[in-house]
Amino acid sequence: MKTFDVGYIVQMKKGHPCGSNEWEILRVGADIKIRCVKCGRIIMLPRSKFEKNMKKILKISNNTEK
Repeated sequence: MKTFDVGYIVQMKKGHPCGSNEWEILRVGADIKIRCVKCGRIIMLPRSKFEKNMKKILKISNNTEK
């Protein structure tokens, strides 16, 4: 199981139509809410699909408050 949290910037296997493949994680649960870093579009994916399509973590958030 891959570990990720709110605020992480991740790279997905498929790029967004705007040309970016970097996404910021906004919400973690049964569904994952992510926002495109370039255009700001927000989508929700089931956790299983997100984990399958996530390539790697690019930047880890410095914000540690919950």
